[in-house]
Amino acid sequence: MALNDAQDLGKFGYAQELFRSMGGFSNFAISFSTISILTGVATLYGYGLEMGGPLQMTIGWPLATFFTLAIAASMAELCSAYPTSGAMYHWAAALAGPATGWFVAWLNIIGGVAAIAGINYGCAQFILPFFDIAATPLNVFLVFAFTLIVHGALNHWGVGLVAKLNDVSVAVHIVGVILIVGCVFFLAPTQPPAFLMEAVNSNGRSPYAWAFLLGLLQAQWTYTGYDASAHMSEETSDPRRTAPWGIVMAVAIAGITGYALILALTIAIKSIPEVLSAKDAGGNAIPAAIAILQTALGAKLGNTMAALVSMAMWFCGLASVTSVSRTVYSLARDNGTPFATLFKRVNPKHGTPGPAIWATAISAMVAMVWSGIVPIVTSLSTVALYLAYVIPIILGLRARAQWAGQAVWTLGKWGPIVNILAIVYGLAACIILVMPPNELAGKTLAGVLAALVGIYLIAVRKNFTGPTWASH
Repeated sequence: MALNDAQDLGKFGYAQELFRSMGGFSNFAISFSTISILTGVATLYGYGLEMGGPLQMTIGWPLATFFTLAIAASMAELCSAYPTSGAMYHWAAALAGPATGWFVAWLNIIGGVAAIAGINYGCAQFILPFFDIAATPLNVFLVFAFTLIVHGALNHWGVGLVAKLNDVSVAVHIVGVILIVGCVFFLAPTQPPAFLMEAVNSNGRSPYAWAFLLGLLQAQWTYTGYDASAHMSEETSDPRRTAPWGIVMAVAIAGITGYALILALTIAIKSIPEVLSAKDAGGNAIPAAIAILQTALGAKLGNTMAALVSMAMWFCGLASVTSVSRTVYSLARDNGTPFATLFKRVNPKHGTPGPAIWATAISAMVAMVWSGIVPIVTSLSTVALYLAYVIPIILGLRARAQWAGQAVWTLGKWGPIVNILAIVYGLAACIILVMPPNELAGKTLAGVLAALVGIYLIAVRKNFTGPTWASH
């Protein structure tokens, strides 16, 4: 750990409690693993295909990638100015006060917990076919819960181990995409290129443009979690430079590799109705991506590719628990959570926020029990996280003169333009993604926000002062 990193953190009023053992590649790796193109594409491929057909895959992904890069770059600037584990919480608190910071922190936590639930539930669905086990709701939930427990234990053990696993995760994702794309193009019968431009709406929504917009959930949920690099700032060397690059490069590389994967899956489809209605021998629904691989490559090779995807999902869930737990720890450190004394504890041996880690894992189990449907938790997580992303960007645009001079990584004169693009797209995505059939996500988020307002007014407002440095 460089002494100046600890001194820089000291300017924010925090001692170096977490182990600062991450390099630039590991910082990028945790965001890349949390985005996890294999997880996002595989889990919600069927949803996107149902809404917009092949055209959704061909146009939707690059469209979402372009605007997400604007959001990522805007966040990277703020991360460079405020390189702390609090990330969006600290950015919002510094720019608009403790109340705004508190709400942004909880949006980040709620969105992250819902994302973990969707990731690990999808992982369980993909693992079972490989072992020829029926994907009954009970079996899926048992594997889901076991996976969360393992993720909690590994995160508790130490950030060094998690960093090494995330480095491996990058290789798994890249190799996984290369293998799937290669197998499809060399071993499977494929559709003609014109198939990629077919506008098919299997859901029956009208007009098609509306169904297409709803289908963007597939790409937009994949593009969540790249704030992980910011959350790991206090555990990364030279975070004012490396963490912003981690955010941006994770989105950029995920955009390229993810597009290759999506096009390969789409061009390997034999029949859209059969893919969307695929079931196993026990009558349980098969995720569309698995159905495509099994049909195109044969059951054995298809299941092997699905196992590779489930491995990537496992790494994604691991990284997500790491990221969300740092927000819980950071907010508790400023006494902004219930039982803050417990959740701000750092294990002296492992240098990790153990109670915050286990609270994150257990909350993800509860979130899945509450909704029971992957598109709902993924939609909820996407909207909550993008609100947590966009609010600080709005505040940052309004007060660029206040913080821009502190940022080492900067967009310069292009900053305001990029910020505006990020804000418009981010808010539009939040509105679209709580429309039917995902209205339960919107209602749940509205209920959560109402509860947060009540809790803040009754129990938090009088006692919570936010980060002390932000008021200076």
